[in-house]
Amino acid sequence: MIEIPDDFARETVLREGDPGRTWISTLPGLVDELLQRWDCVPDGSVLHGHIGIIVPVRHTDLPPSVIKVSFPHPGNVYEPDAFSVWNGSGAVHLYDRDDEQFAMLLERAGHGTLADVTDFDQAVSTLGQLSQRLAVDAPEGLPRLSDLVADWETEILTTAAELGDPLPRRALDAAIATLRELGPDQPDTLVHGDLHDANVLPGEREPWLAIDPKGYVGDRAYDTITVIRSIRFAHLLFGPNPEQGLSRGLDLFCESAGIDRERARRWAQVRAINAALWGRQHHDPDWVIQATDQLVDILT
Repeated sequence: MIEIPDDFARETVLREGDPGRTWISTLPGLVDELLQRWDCVPDGSVLHGHIGIIVPVRHTDLPPSVIKVSFPHPGNVYEPDAFSVWNGSGAVHLYDRDDEQFAMLLERAGHGTLADVTDFDQAVSTLGQLSQRLAVDAPEGLPRLSDLVADWETEILTTAAELGDPLPRRALDAAIATLRELGPDQPDTLVHGDLHDANVLPGEREPWLAIDPKGYVGDRAYDTITVIRSIRFAHLLFGPNPEQGLSRGLDLFCESAGIDRERARRWAQVRAINAALWGRQHHDPDWVIQATDQLVDILT
């Protein structure tokens, strides 16, 4: 049986409690069953992210692959659906799936991520180009962003009040206006939902391949915040001219993605508000809260 990395097991139990402990205990047996069912053999050490493990495998009829098994979580339900729609165009191939077990047999990408690319313009342009490639017509049955954000106005105002109104009122008002104007009417476009440096890996058949999609339907501008709320952009926020640096990065992403800049700015502002409030609720490090507050200020 495979060995589950100790730090992954520890973090899962700490975050999920008894359900996490039970899931970890059954994981080696589940992976063994998947290996047999999908006719694969292990081909390297077990890797992991925050909520799942990656088992490198080989299959006689497929390129090098991985088995990914995630902790059962609503945010991962539609990941295989997104991969299925893209069919390897801009994202890793999906070869097989077990939705009940939150398991997938996926194409194996290369080592490292887009976060390792030091050239700012190249990295941001790559994210924009991928955003455009992944923007295809969405099938029925995927979660709509219009439904997801329907309650955000109430949640933002309630949370801000509970925290003692830590953000400027003008910023909250701008976010509410965006939710009312842009939230209800959104296109039938497949949206990655968590597009950022670390979710883009090098490939052989294509230079870069997306992983870990949420599989939403709506406005691609929704993904702007995950692009700019990153270590790459955080360096700009602590630089000599953060507003100019952020503005240039936003221009570069929008131009490469074919996204209206004002829509991108407004969606990013709303999501920065959410992140600033969530960070306070969950005790993010001070520097993260400060950087997010600065994002709110610049985007407002």
